Amino acid sequence: MLSRVRRLVPSLAVAALVLAVPAFAQAPAAPAGPVIVVETSRGVFEFETYPAEAPKTVARIVELVKQRFYTGQRIHRVVPGFVIQWGDPQTRDMTKKDRWGTGGSGKPVGVAEITKTRTHVLGAVAMAHAGDPAKADSQMYVTLAPVARLNGQYTVFGKVISGMDVVQKIQAEDVVKRMTIK
Repeated sequence: MLSRVRRLVPSLAVAALVLAVPAFAQAPAAPAGPVIVVETSRGVFEFETYPAEAPKTVARIVELVKQRFYTGQRIHRVVPGFVIQWGDPQTRDMTKKDRWGTGGSGKPVGVAEITKTRTHVLGAVAMAHAGDPAKADSQMYVTLAPVARLNGQYTVFGKVISGMDVVQKIQAEDVVKRMTIK
């Protein structure tokens, strides 16, 4: 009986090792990138960015934030249960209200970084565009609910990690006081 147990113990040890290897062999989750803080007239929210999946998009948005591009802009689009959107510098001027949502920084990202990894879940932050994801410029949106129909069409480059209650309260014409990198 003892010899039978001795033969079984090594087999159990090998089985345990085989079962453990897949857990260690899995690639670690890509670390989130810079956290962007959005201070609005309704409060503050923060979103993490995904440079592993959307490196050029994240780099461009970080560059615009550092240049204070978004300071003083207004939220120009709010569709309850769908999205809030901002990023058009024309929104600083109330006399240009009829053109809000048509402007940008003038320097598109230049590539569509759409992946199956990052989808339009509640609080997803993605790049708006007028038909060509590679021409996304400075306008972005936050989803107010999961929106699967947008998957595969827009670059999701971040997700709200705090202040989703603030995002849910935002109204059209609310001001983005400033955006900073944490």
